[in-house]
Amino acid sequence: MRLRLAMATVATALVGAFLAPSTAVAAPTAPQPIIGGSPVASAPWAAAVLSGGSFTCSGSIIAPRWVLTAAHCLGGSMSVRVGSVNRSSGGSTATVSATYNRYDLGLLYLSTAISTTYVTLASSNPPTGSTNTIFGWGRTCTNCAASPTLKTATVQVSSTGATDAYGGQAIRSTGVDGVAWRGDSGGPQFYNGQQVGVCSTGNGSTYQNYASVANSRSWITSVAGV
Repeated sequence: MRLRLAMATVATALVGAFLAPSTAVAAPTAPQPIIGGSPVASAPWAAAVLSGGSFTCSGSIIAPRWVLTAAHCLGGSMSVRVGSVNRSSGGSTATVSATYNRYDLGLLYLSTAISTTYVTLASSNPPTGSTNTIFGWGRTCTNCAASPTLKTATVQVSSTGATDAYGGQAIRSTGVDGVAWRGDSGGPQFYNGQQVGVCSTGNGSTYQNYASVANSRSWITSVAGV
């Protein structure tokens, strides 16, 4: 997936953040599309995040006018494509009216409401050792282009004490049948049907760090009301 994640390289934890930073935060480097995994046939809650009309990151719809993605994905003239598992066609697009960020979590306020199935956000981190699923349009190999179709992979949580691209609490996992890479930035990680993390950084081969939703749950509620 092409994390435009603009993917600035994160010199420490990951081979970088998956995307470009917002004007409010410094830009790290990160991973892009899922390497491995499998295509997704339907994901009504998924949002392809665009900047200047070009795909940059993955995201999830959490309410009629709100999309959750990574803070390092924020910047430029933003919009989202929803209602399609293809990042460049189908569904519809909505412009982003405002953005908010905390650590490597970014909230996009849409100009129009989206009627669909919204993700449920978790209030606690997944247990270490649990098996989770990740989604994104990231690259399908180290130097490939972003995947045209949304993909998913299974990962296993190794720690909930990692840090995201901007120092926030993060969930680290290792790949079971795939790993996140550039373009997957901002994409969700699910445990027991709830979103527990947002793709932040990774090395594209063995692990990825997802910003903890639970750690910023009260902030998300204060901004988006969910």
